[in-house]
Amino acid sequence: MATFIIRRLFHTILVLIVVSLLVFIMNYYGGGDPVYTNLPPQATPDDIAAMRKAMGLDKSILVQYQIYMRNLLKGNLGNSWSQVRPVSTLILERLPATMELALVSMTVTLVFGISLGLFTAAKPYSPLSRSTMVVSILGMSIPPFWLGITLILAFSVMLGVLPSSGRGEVVTWAGVRIGFLTFDGLRHLILPAVTMATFNTSLLIRLARAVAMEEMMQDYVKCAKAKGLALRRVLVKHVFRNTLIPIVTFCGLTFGQMIAFAVITETIFAWPGMGKLLIDSINLADRPVVIGYLMFIALVFSLINLFTDLAYCVIDPRVRVS
Repeated sequence: MATFIIRRLFHTILVLIVVSLLVFIMNYYGGGDPVYTNLPPQATPDDIAAMRKAMGLDKSILVQYQIYMRNLLKGNLGNSWSQVRPVSTLILERLPATMELALVSMTVTLVFGISLGLFTAAKPYSPLSRSTMVVSILGMSIPPFWLGITLILAFSVMLGVLPSSGRGEVVTWAGVRIGFLTFDGLRHLILPAVTMATFNTSLLIRLARAVAMEEMMQDYVKCAKAKGLALRRVLVKHVFRNTLIPIVTFCGLTFGQMIAFAVITETIFAWPGMGKLLIDSINLADRPVVIGYLMFIALVFSLINLFTDLAYCVIDPRVRVS
């Protein structure tokens, strides 16, 4: 197990190096010139040259990359060109908001996705099961940006019962700003969480249903039914346990995507998370923030995949990590 973890951590380092190189090259040639973004239109050529030197853009791309990697090994992601603050500080300030949105959305996805998936597998021909599958197809077909705008129009503009933007009131607990612990923060969280969870919930319903229906045809389930066990007990004690491997795989990938790709949802609802930070930085050609964000996301995905592989051994003793 220790050898496996060490090997995976070594792979993570290699992934981060490759990601840093690709992102650095893409930002260098396609990210625009940040000098003109950070200077007023009336700037003189001397001002432009001074700003380019201050940003380190007067050096070649190879030298810039070497400097960046040297700082990265020291745990320094650099400073934001637009906000003149450390990139790590900006990311850590926005991380709680994104994590809060992702955790709530993931909880909604798990609760409704697994329960409805098992229900539709146990009673596939009931009217409620058929309706659930139709709704799940609809949920997978609706683009998140359109769903978010529709929810704002319905619940914020027409009904006026839920706020349309911002994070609302937050409280500080253990140095972390949390919004769902307050009533106002919870109200602000509902619409973006539903928007982010709809597609993933629909996908999980169909995944859980397919895996559970396959398990329902196994001999051990038929034996449990023949012994007179209640259908709910068979589902919870036997079927659900054997469907955990694909569900855990789905959850690991989905949770990483919720953290990394919350850009659309955070932009629609003006949610002050990392996604909005990325969009603002791209608009300002703030290369250190963009590269630092993508490096952080690559690290998150690598760690989530590691924890997912380790969870297999806990869920199913037949799985062994060599």
